[in-house]
Amino acid sequence: MSGPGNAATPLAAPPSVLRRAEQRAADAVGALLVLWGFKRQMGRVWTVLYLSDRPLTAAEACERLGISTGLLSMTLADLRAWGAVRTVTVPGERRERYEAEVQVWRMVLRVLGSRERGALDEALRAFEGALEDVRSSMVDADPSVRAAARFRAERLTRLVAHTRGAAGLLRILTEAIAGRRRG
Repeated sequence: MSGPGNAATPLAAPPSVLRRAEQRAADAVGALLVLWGFKRQMGRVWTVLYLSDRPLTAAEACERLGISTGLLSMTLADLRAWGAVRTVTVPGERRERYEAEVQVWRMVLRVLGSRERGALDEALRAFEGALEDVRSSMVDADPSVRAAARFRAERLTRLVAHTRGAAGLLRILTEAIAGRRRG
């Protein structure tokens, strides 16, 4: 027998109070994701799917969000790439349905483990390259160039240390989150 949350048992559209609450939550998650550098619609689409008791069709998601199918399609592609949404097929149905990843920490780990770690690695390579360039100027014949190079080398050395520290903190955080998920 099929029950709530099952794609085979379509439930009525949520009443207006629930719809307003859904929109309010979707807008809040969208605003948070903008702070993380993601598109607002990614948060809105994920939230509507997360709050749905069953996977939604594209038409249902568009109707709930008041967005076009083109915008939904692009947003779903982005969300699938991050593992935040998956496509669900229902036997006997031709239309695809979508559901949200409900393990929020799993999504946070993906972002921290790939995007943030990659940004830190890139910054570290840039700082180390700049430090190498500056150190080559420490043997310049001009004393003012040597002094400027020493100053910059000291500051770049600090940036390298801070970036390595941030990478270490990120590693500790992702390991703690992963451990929490297992425990």
